[in-house]
Order: sequence, then C-alpha cells, then structure tokens
Amino acid sequence: MTLTLKTSRNLTSGLLIACSAFAALSLTATARAAAAEPVDQALKAAIAAPHRTPANVARDSARHPYETLSFFGIKPNYTVVELSPGGGWYTEILAPYLRDKGQLILAGDDPSSEIPYFQRSAARMKEKLAALPAVYDKAQVTVFAAGAGKLDYAKPGSADLVLTFRNVHNWIGNGEEKTQAVFKSAFTALKPGGTFGVVEHRRPASVKQDEKAESGYVHQAYVIRMAESVGFKLLASSEINANPKDTADHEGGVWSLPPSYALKDKDRAKFEAIGESDRMTLKFVKP
Repeated sequence: MTLTLKTSRNLTSGLLIACSAFAALSLTATARAAAAEPVDQALKAAIAAPHRTPANVARDSARHPYETLSFFGIKPNYTVVELSPGGGWYTEILAPYLRDKGQLILAGDDPSSEIPYFQRSAARMKEKLAALPAVYDKAQVTVFAAGAGKLDYAKPGSADLVLTFRNVHNWIGNGEEKTQAVFKSAFTALKPGGTFGVVEHRRPASVKQDEKAESGYVHQAYVIRMAESVGFKLLASSEINANPKDTADHEGGVWSLPPSYALKDKDRAKFEAIGESDRMTLKFVKP
C-alpha cells in the first residue's frame, strides 16, 4: 500500500510538473506571438476617430476592421488601393491612417458613366471627401469600372496593398473574362511582394454557384481560382469575418441580412439573430 501511495504521489507530482512546464511554454509562446504582432496604435486611433459615421461604427463588431486590416498587413506608409469604396465604410478608416505617411487611392465609380447608379455613387463619394478635408484631402480618387473595362486606376507596380470588400459578386455579373481582368488589374497595380486582400460573402461549397452571383454569395474556391489564374499566390486565409449561423440561402440573397433587411419586416427577427453574412477573408501575394 505504501509503495502504491508513493507511486501515486510521484505520478501526481510528475503530472503537476509537466502541466506547469506546458503552461509556462504556452505562456511563453503566447508572449512571443504578442511581441511579434505589436498593437498598431495608429490603426486603433483611426478606427476610434470621431469623424466616423455612427452607423458605420455600430458595425465594427461584425466587420472587424482592426483584425481584418492587420491580417492584410497594412502599414501607415503604404500605398493602398481600395477598389469600389462604395459609401466609404473602410475609407473612413483608411484615409486618416494613411494620410501623413502613405497614400490612399480610391478607385471608385465613374462619374461619366451612362448608368445613373454609378453617377450618384461617384457624386456621393465626392461630397463625402469634400466635407472633411482634414481627413480626406490627401486621398487620390481614380476610376474603377469593371463592366466598362476601365481598370487603369493605379500606376503599374505602385501599390503595396490592393483591397476589396464584398465586391467580387458584382464583377461576376460582367462575365468571367471581365472578372479575371479585374484580378489582373490588381496584380498589375501591385509591387512585387504586394498583397491583394479580399473579403467576400461566402457561398457554401456544397451549394451550386449561381452563374451571375445574384444572391451576393460566391464560392471561396472560385475567388482563389480567379486570383491564381492571373499569377497571385494564396498566402493565407482567415475566419475573422466568418459567421456559421449564415446558411447563405435566403430569399432575398445576402441583402436579407442586416444591415440591408431587403425583405423589410418579413422574418426580420430571424435575420437579426443570424447577423451579417458569412465572409471569406483571403490574403494573396504577388510573387
């Protein structure tokens, strides 16, 4: 009995030592990881800046701007292209962050387009930038029109980072050749070693892709294939913007979910409980 007790004590002691050692190693590894990724205070400040639209700030918990931009490796001295900035959700963060040391290129809708939607979008962006020159005065505005093939929005080899947020489904409607041309334009705009960051609504791999992505959802494999077809290499993917509650099969497509609520009051509580869409977050590099 005594021998058994001693053995048990020795075993317990050994387990405690092993667990302590493992915990110490884990803490060390965590500390090293934290040290390797210091907090970007300038980015934090841009996200917390008072000029941001309150409705945009309310979506930070769903869009994860700090984690997303950090994953893409953004730096304050970078030249960054934002493709189709839309209403400027990310522009509000990128402009002040890059203002002093870097360059933001807003590749937006064509004001000379024959399509009224694009005209209005370009006008709204112009008004937004003009309203706050202390934030936006150094942002460069160029034209990006995927359907019309206007893709010379940045000098070749000039950008450190090209970003697009939830736009790939819009390009797909123009056909695969024009979609591929957009990916190629990003490749051309980037310096060797530059990054193409993509966030897009994700369609489950088990569900057939609708040809024009009219639901707003896109297969992750499709995005990777398009990028690789023009020379990009997939460097990393992240689940920062994932939402497992999103089944991606809604009557009104992705726009049934918040913040759009395309079906208005129909099933609103259900969509509210799901939250914003499940999104892929992909980081490609130009070799």
